[in-house]
Amino acid sequence: MTPTAAVPQPRATYRRLSVEERRAQLLLAALGLFAHRAPDEVSLDDVAVAAGVSRPLVYRYFPGGRQQLYEAALGSAADELKLCFTEPPEGPPTERVARVLDRYLRFVDEHDTGFSALLRGGSVVETSRTTTIVDGVRRAAADEILRHLGRIGGAGEGEQPAGPRLRMMVRSWIAAVEAASLIWLDDGKRPSAAELRGWLVDHLIALLAATAATDPETASVVSDLLALETAGGPAGQLAERVIPVVAEAAHLLPAAAASD
Repeated sequence: MTPTAAVPQPRATYRRLSVEERRAQLLLAALGLFAHRAPDEVSLDDVAVAAGVSRPLVYRYFPGGRQQLYEAALGSAADELKLCFTEPPEGPPTERVARVLDRYLRFVDEHDTGFSALLRGGSVVETSRTTTIVDGVRRAAADEILRHLGRIGGAGEGEQPAGPRLRMMVRSWIAAVEAASLIWLDDGKRPSAAELRGWLVDHLIALLAATAATDPETASVVSDLLALETAGGPAGQLAERVIPVVAEAAHLLPAAAASD
């Protein structure tokens, strides 16, 4: 009986990664580690194991060691975070901001430990460069929110930049969003992300109203925004809840005081 010839098995194909692909692979592995562990607790060995490569290979791409790798990973995360605030200028402004916050809180949820360590600072890998990266995210976020409010954060040709009061108000709100996110993580992500998002949108509307009371530019912005809002949107729902509360303060108005 003639033995049956062994059928040759196809060899597994191996494709060498390009420099850009390998770097992206290492950054992805590092981001996964930094998302749930403080930067101080992540070593190059950890990154090598997560990426399935050797430690020397990690050093070849990041000769500056963990510091260089962390800054590169942070820059990549910053780019992703900036995209959270990018929203087409369509529909009521408060609904746009709600969608922005949904993406932002999803990012916070997925990068909880790393996000907390990043914003609280105090890491041994924190430098002026990492601080600059984080501040760049804050400024980019403020500029995007100002665009949704009908103002441009910068002052390019043909653009209408925001005045100092309005810009300060928006940057203060961005700081409040950061603080609320950290508290949310500390409290076990309670209340739900949807509830937190709703409260943060209400917070922005309240800040706009308070600033509009003494700043003509913000008053003009609020007037334009209200014309775009709907009764069922965040602004309409907040007005329905707040007006009865504000009515309790009618006796504080000058006309009411004069009639007493």
